Amino acid sequence: MRRAVAIAVVTGLALGLPFGVAGCQPTATVPSGVADRTPSASASPAPAATTSAATRRAFDGLEGAHDARLGVVAIDTGSGATVTHRAGERFAFASAAKVFIAATVLEDASPADLDAVVPIEQRDLLSYAPVTSQHVGSGMTVRALLHAMLRSSDNAAANLLVARVGGPSVVQQWLRGIGDQVTQVVRIEPELNEATPGDDRDTTTPAQFAADLRTVLLRDALQPDDRELLVDTMVGTTTGDATIRAGVPTGWTVADKTGTGSHGVRNDVGIVTPPGGAPIVLVVMTSRSTADAEPDDALVAAATRTAVAALHG
Repeated sequence: MRRAVAIAVVTGLALGLPFGVAGCQPTATVPSGVADRTPSASASPAPAATTSAATRRAFDGLEGAHDARLGVVAIDTGSGATVTHRAGERFAFASAAKVFIAATVLEDASPADLDAVVPIEQRDLLSYAPVTSQHVGSGMTVRALLHAMLRSSDNAAANLLVARVGGPSVVQQWLRGIGDQVTQVVRIEPELNEATPGDDRDTTTPAQFAADLRTVLLRDALQPDDRELLVDTMVGTTTGDATIRAGVPTGWTVADKTGTGSHGVRNDVGIVTPPGGAPIVLVVMTSRSTADAEPDDALVAAATRTAVAALHG
């Protein structure tokens, strides 16, 4: 499973954008490990973004109606069409970054490593640890921790896995290895969820996260078996029924990872696939102005509907 990462992915090219451009359950079979059939980012010219004026007005309207800031990137990997809103602005990623924690773990893990048991002590638990809290004393395998982190967004599982690879800086370095010079991975749970406006720690841009997701979930940043494990695990996510999954048509397959933080941060990122169609890379990131603002699932779902309609309307 180990693979040397040397992929030169430039955010703008991977998305087909100029650099800096500012409820269904899974019922279909996800194309696990299916590689993106489009040419590699470094080998193909960048098509122009295809966000219409009507779609831009719709996103502006959602921001006004929900009193929030909204960042969206949606890439149809079949047609190359893209939909964007505030694509180059920074947003706190919160638990959405757990996708890339998992990728960092998987790249360096042999099958035996995935079956290794990681001890869990009471001191490892956080306020949100729905799975790891059931295994104090007995521990969990790396594979089980990956499932807990991705499907249940277990924060203690995330911290244990980050510690196993060597800390947040190692996750950031892994992202640098796939061409991401934007995302700042600095802290662990729960501090990374502070999301203080103007603090670039633990932030990214929708454009960069979309480029990373495309590279990790649909291209060759991981070996095929690792990519399949990651996508299949994300299809089983239990924390996003009211977000992206609520915004795509019935019968579409969703492999996603949510994130929630202070200042109303509510994110959902991943790939959504229509029956018989090409995957759409989708990033929806939101925030609000006050620290105690509530996250808004309905905004994420509405933004998803708008993006999908623009691509498949």
